[in-house]
Amino acid sequence: MNKPLRRIALFCGLLVLALLVRDNWLQYLQADSLRTDPNNRRVLIARYSKPRGDIIVDGDPITGSKKTSTDSLNDFAFKRTYKDGAMWSPVTGYASQAFGATQLESIEDGILTGDDDRLFFRNTLNMLTGKQQQGGNVVTTLNGAAQKAAYDGLKRVGGKGAAVALDPQTGAILALASYPSYDPSSFAGNSTTVDSKAWTKLQKKNDPSDPMLNRALRETYPPGSTFKVVTAAAALENGLYDSADQNTDSPLPYILPNTRTELKNEGSIPCKNATMRVALQFSCNTVFGKIGADLGKEKMLEEAKKFGFDSEQFTPVRANASNFPKDMDKAQTALSSIGQYDTAATPLQMAMVASAVANDGKLMKPYMVDKLQTPGLDVLTQTQPQELSRPLSEKNAQVLQSMMGTVVKDGTGKNAQINGVTVGGKTGTAQHGLNNSEKPYAWFISFAKLGDGSSPVAVAVVVEDNNANRDDISGGGLAAPIAKNVMEAVINSKK
Repeated sequence: MNKPLRRIALFCGLLVLALLVRDNWLQYLQADSLRTDPNNRRVLIARYSKPRGDIIVDGDPITGSKKTSTDSLNDFAFKRTYKDGAMWSPVTGYASQAFGATQLESIEDGILTGDDDRLFFRNTLNMLTGKQQQGGNVVTTLNGAAQKAAYDGLKRVGGKGAAVALDPQTGAILALASYPSYDPSSFAGNSTTVDSKAWTKLQKKNDPSDPMLNRALRETYPPGSTFKVVTAAAALENGLYDSADQNTDSPLPYILPNTRTELKNEGSIPCKNATMRVALQFSCNTVFGKIGADLGKEKMLEEAKKFGFDSEQFTPVRANASNFPKDMDKAQTALSSIGQYDTAATPLQMAMVASAVANDGKLMKPYMVDKLQTPGLDVLTQTQPQELSRPLSEKNAQVLQSMMGTVVKDGTGKNAQINGVTVGGKTGTAQHGLNNSEKPYAWFISFAKLGDGSSPVAVAVVVEDNNANRDDISGGGLAAPIAKNVMEAVINSKK
């Protein structure tokens, strides 16, 4: 070969090598960035060229897919539909052609679209046989009757609020409701005249009630007196008091440490040196505030963390971390120990508190996905219950169960009583706004115990009722009836 031909051959070889390098660079190193590039419309066309798999509750889908009219302005063949969308949106999130996806629709998108690597073998077979790729299903732990009871109860009360129900023995989420809510179907497409307008209308700047906020997982509220359950647990676990019926060292009036400020109770209630049972029954601020100050911030923080405070939870949808303050003086520790100052909790967190007490001191990790299914309904993965922590010993948990039972039997939680079922609970009315200027939050946490000793459900409900008079707002009056209906729904579904 003469010299000019060798040069041409070498140049052509370099061009082929450059082409191979570029091809591999695009196919492997840049594949993900190209796939997720918002300007890559082919990915979106492929995503919406087939029906998505479904999210399942009680064996039935609460989602679907609808054929759209394709034209030059809309080349997406299918869009998402939702059954009782407003009720289920805190669980499903949304999948929108124009606005992306959130929550289960986003986290399990690979399964729902059929693009998950775990479906590679099935997809390869479908390709060889000419079948269209199909999405798998996400089977949830949710209980349809409990969810309806929670959502309908919040809607009936009005205002804003949330409710969460857990299976204390497994951590399975049975209900997850938020109000006000939104229907994801209203903006599932990409129409500028319909979907975009619906989306814009739901934004907080246009709707101050913020219907797209998942209050069950993403909003933290002062828990008020429901936090006294955590304080009682800390007192028992640290040996400050040995039983529910031992008199506490609780003077009246009680002056917050190193201040001249009196910590007051609501009305004339028997709080002086009251037992913890009586103090929980009547919700004595003085007793539990002093317990927190006596234990100190380190022991209170340690106990709060055992219940899940200061940690995000992934269900797999992320829940905000609840907060128990780290930097406090003794007076602030007393206020934090009755659920005020900077103490803040999600409804999920307070349901976890109730569930740990109900489950004899064992806190299970909350989860809402039971299993993932292939398009052929084979089980791809199954969630196994997982212990998160042990906030209480079995003995102390049973002491606290008895105390919470007294609250419902003879105290502020009577509206949660269920015939033939032992119910334990705690009410709370948490201050809200500067100098308590706004409507307080009404809380109720509870659990149900059946005759065989099992506990099928623990619940937390929080309500902010903008239309009620201040004197009418209480956890027992607003939140407890909702919790009762949710517990009854779970119990009846197991019969």
